[in-house]
Amino acid sequence: MAGELGTTNLLLGIMAAVSVLEALVVIGIGIGGFFAYKKVMEVVSSIEMRQVAPAMTRVNAILDDVKAVSAKVKEETERVDQAIHTTMDRIDDTADRVRSNVRAKTSRVVGFVRGLRVALEGLLHSHARA
Repeated sequence: MAGELGTTNLLLGIMAAVSVLEALVVIGIGIGGFFAYKKVMEVVSSIEMRQVAPAMTRVNAILDDVKAVSAKVKEETERVDQAIHTTMDRIDDTADRVRSNVRAKTSRVVGFVRGLRVALEGLLHSHARA
C-alpha cells in the first residue's frame, strides 16, 4: 500500500504543478489581453482624433448649412405661397368687379331689347287681328 500512496502522491504533485502552470498561463493571457486592449484603445483614440473628429466637424458644418438652407427655403416658400394667395384674392375681386360692371352696363341694353321685342310682338299681334 505504501507504493500505491507514493504513486498517488506523485500524480497529485504533477497535477498540482500543472494547475499552477495553467494558472500562470491564464494570468499571463489576462495581462497580455489587458496590454493588447490598452494598445488597441490608444490606436482607436489616435484614429478618432486624426480622422473622426475632423470628419465630424465637417459633417456638423454641412448639417448647419443644410439647416440654414432649409430655413431659407421654408421662408421663401411661405412668401411665395402668401403672394399666390394675395394674387388669387385680387383676381377674384377683379372678376367680381368686372362681372358687376358688365351686368350694370348690359342690363340697359337687355332691357331695351326686351322692350323692343314686346313692342314688336304687340304690333305684329295687333296687325294679325286687324
